[in-house]
Amino acid sequence: MSNPVIGVLALQGDVREHLIALAVADATARAIRRPEELDELDGLVIPGGESTTMSKLAVLFGMQEPLRQRIKDGMPVYGTCAGLIMLADKILDPRSGQETFGGIDMIVRRNAFGRQNESFEAKVEIAGIEDGPVEGVFIRAPWVESVGAQAEVLAEHDGHIVAVRQGNALATSFHPELTGDHRVHRLFTEMVRAVR
Repeated sequence: MSNPVIGVLALQGDVREHLIALAVADATARAIRRPEELDELDGLVIPGGESTTMSKLAVLFGMQEPLRQRIKDGMPVYGTCAGLIMLADKILDPRSGQETFGGIDMIVRRNAFGRQNESFEAKVEIAGIEDGPVEGVFIRAPWVESVGAQAEVLAEHDGHIVAVRQGNALATSFHPELTGDHRVHRLFTEMVRAVR
């Protein structure tokens, strides 16, 4: 079977690191910026960055509605940090005009773990990932306040939800792409393979 084609939304954020992690996880990885590129993908990663800026750029580049529709239609998608916020159906404290792509029935809190200078690394046990905990890099990270009945909590840190899955959508508060441990990207690649 050929490698799945997984895009990384390249409007803003740590695109390069995700491209590398996906390649290691046996995916054909591409940076994408235009709506027509979505048609070439089996799955998509929404990287970390700044969710308000990402929201504005998605509208500016004409990606907002096409991406919402692809997610609604079942395209596998994985969001890290700001990407988790963009996959939430509701933000507890949105900036003015901030929109999300949606896809996971969850309410998130932006910058919940603190500001940039309060960033940290922590070991996170994730359901469905074997061989021990994943090293999570939390940079101005959100957390999930609550999830709906369809969403499955995969991990918590310090009493807060930091990894969630709902159907073909996966999200983490932290950045596994910055650690050299590609098991979360392998999990996502397998999710993509399962629906190809």
